[in-house]
Amino acid sequence: MKHFTLLFALIMSTIILAKAQGKLDELLPIRGIELAAPDKEDLDAFVKFIEDELVPLNVNTLLIRIDWNYEYKSRPELQDEDPLTEAEVKKIVKACKAGGIRIIPQINLLGHQSWFSRVEKLLEEYPQFNETPHVPMDEGIDKWPNEYGLYCLSYCPLHPDVHEVVFDVVDEIVEVFETDAFHAGMDEVFYLGDDKCPRCSGRDKAELFGGEVTKISNHLTQNGKELWIWGDRLLDGKTTGIGFWEASFNNTHRAIDMIPKEVVICDWHYERADPTAVIFALKGFRVVTCPWNKAQHAKVQLHQMVNFRQNATPETKDNFYGMMQTTWSGAGMFMDGYYGKEDLKDRRGDKIECFKVLYEEINKLDD
Repeated sequence: MKHFTLLFALIMSTIILAKAQGKLDELLPIRGIELAAPDKEDLDAFVKFIEDELVPLNVNTLLIRIDWNYEYKSRPELQDEDPLTEAEVKKIVKACKAGGIRIIPQINLLGHQSWFSRVEKLLEEYPQFNETPHVPMDEGIDKWPNEYGLYCLSYCPLHPDVHEVVFDVVDEIVEVFETDAFHAGMDEVFYLGDDKCPRCSGRDKAELFGGEVTKISNHLTQNGKELWIWGDRLLDGKTTGIGFWEASFNNTHRAIDMIPKEVVICDWHYERADPTAVIFALKGFRVVTCPWNKAQHAKVQLHQMVNFRQNATPETKDNFYGMMQTTWSGAGMFMDGYYGKEDLKDRRGDKIECFKVLYEEINKLDD
């Protein structure tokens, strides 16, 4: 009788959990978090974090920023020092599969090829791809703003050899993570169509940006995969008043009408709960709203997304795709903050509180 009671309780809890997840899937198909791939020393703790925290919170999507932290076989020159091996990545894959979490790996494409004076691996190994080789990468670029207007370098999207290199690592990382989607970054692209670039000078920046998104998307689509990107360059920062960080001031926003509708847009806003998901959804894109470090905004953004989805037409309902917490920190640091080992709160906000409040609110939706 005791065993029967335990079995019955287990069956009932499974049924209740399945119903709750089913309701969440209807209200919020994407429930995600963005995290950097862990360093080797944090790998086992990261796997445990997935199993013990993300799965019970009903997270179903992990955007993992891998960039050059992988032992690439196709382009070994592009791997960071002491990168994750295939066997180590498979530990993450196994944990996510067991917990019903979809992995979307990210490598920054087009923009974010440097961090101030530190050049990332692609342009370090292939300097000929640099859109702005005339900008000196010395100690004078260690602050923002600077005289060159440099935040991050970009590669030239019209260089004839860049995509052969880039697509090698994209295809490899999608395969090793056993996934059907890839995130290309493409946020905060300020260097594009430079006047001194022999290929891009004088070109329409919207066409350059749209062309690059389309080229990457088409490549992935041919292999049965989908492209995700950050959405800021597709919003008009002047007309909306959103500004040049979370939207475009260099006219790339017109590319919203030039790229495939299959692209999934991660629409991030941190200072206000700007309801721009509607713009993307009505243009025919699936859109995921992404908060960061202000819990009060995240709650508003969550309920906006649910309300948009519940009140949309049948034609646009499924375009309101869900929510994704961004973290912009290493996996180890985020876990330390989550477990109270480190205080990550700063003058801009508290990403740990934001994540916890967001998912507390998400899990109330199944009540």
